[in-house]
Amino acid sequence: MTGISVFDHKLLADSWSTQEMRAIFCEENRIQKWLDVEAALAKAQAKLGIIPKKAADEIAKKSHYKFMDMEFIFAEFKKTKHPLVPTVRGLEKACKDNLGEFVHFGVTTQDIIDTGIVLQFKEAMQIIKQELKTIAKALAKLAKTHKNTAMMGRTLALQALPITFGHKVAIWLSELDRHFERILELEKRLYVGSIVGAVGTKASLSQKANEVEKLTLENLGLCVPNISWQPARDRFIELGYVLGNINATFNKIAHQLLILSHNEIDEIAEPFGKGQVGSSTMPHKRNPAVSENAVTVSNALKANLAILSDIERHEHERDGQVWKMEWKLLPEIFLMLSVVLANMKFALSDLEVKKDKMLKNLNTLNGFVLAERVMFALSDHYGKQHAHEIVYENAMLGIEKQKTFKEVLLADKRVCKVLKEKEIDALLDATTYVGYAPKLVDEFLAKIKNSAILK
Repeated sequence: MTGISVFDHKLLADSWSTQEMRAIFCEENRIQKWLDVEAALAKAQAKLGIIPKKAADEIAKKSHYKFMDMEFIFAEFKKTKHPLVPTVRGLEKACKDNLGEFVHFGVTTQDIIDTGIVLQFKEAMQIIKQELKTIAKALAKLAKTHKNTAMMGRTLALQALPITFGHKVAIWLSELDRHFERILELEKRLYVGSIVGAVGTKASLSQKANEVEKLTLENLGLCVPNISWQPARDRFIELGYVLGNINATFNKIAHQLLILSHNEIDEIAEPFGKGQVGSSTMPHKRNPAVSENAVTVSNALKANLAILSDIERHEHERDGQVWKMEWKLLPEIFLMLSVVLANMKFALSDLEVKKDKMLKNLNTLNGFVLAERVMFALSDHYGKQHAHEIVYENAMLGIEKQKTFKEVLLADKRVCKVLKEKEIDALLDATTYVGYAPKLVDEFLAKIKNSAILK
């Protein structure tokens, strides 16, 4: 297969976050997390007198990827067709004096893999949170800088009423703030391990089973669940949907940046570095490639969400055909979201806001977008419904005859009876009809300044 991957393109993905995310979900780190769990288990069992201390010390010492004979482990995998046993045997082989016999004492494969993947998710979430913080600060700066920058608000794809760019951005930031709250709530439920044995009853973990679980998970910095969650995958579904919700916000933002970049609108432009090329054949183009890439990857991520809820459908106490889906779905969601966030951090941190073009676009419809404002001005004299009819008639007439709103208003005796030309000019100044947008932005930024996402 040939072509440039949207996940690998160095111009389109930040080198830090995407590479770090890849490292978290690489084979080496996955195996290392399994080894970390095995080491934590051995230490806990030694402390409780279940296995010899010298065995736990040796297991902990050798529970590092560098001690693993990967050729041996790969050969064992081909032979056993098992996801974890080859690594357990690899750790056993690495331990001296036959002390490896005490590796994996009393636990089952799902204990190690579930706890290990939670450790990976915990690492991955730190990157997501850091990227969200950086983007949130960029949005807060944009909102403050452009709280008074008038632009056209659009509904159902058409020009509606004036807003400010700062108000638009503040709404984006408010979404990110709620997403960050969701992450903090999720973390309380997500960061738990599993040391419960083959069917969750702890039958193989001795009379000190609860203490084994507690000490093992404490060693790993994880919490203890209230009961086995081997067939209960709601935590992971929640994780996927929280990440998917974040993705949906950035899908919207990136798509809006693309639309606002269109030459016919031309109100913003993403950063375009010296030497960057927009097209191989059209030298004039400055394509919004980074925002486009964010939308592309974001759209791909949604496919994983479509089948995520299926991971809850475990048959009986464990179901491998369902369980193993997680190993693909959730790491891919993290990886794709990291690309989306890297792209959006690049685009939003140095976004070019074209105030003059925003102002020009406010007048594209020759004043007709201020019809609401004129209607309310006339309603004091005629009443709202009658005023609506007067303005509607003039708006339709002007649009059909290709006249400006001012021209048709001045030609209507009913309007001139109430409003002078100077008053009409003031009413048709779009920059003065942004409502309370600047004040609302200030109030919002004051409310959010102590939020966790901006700390």
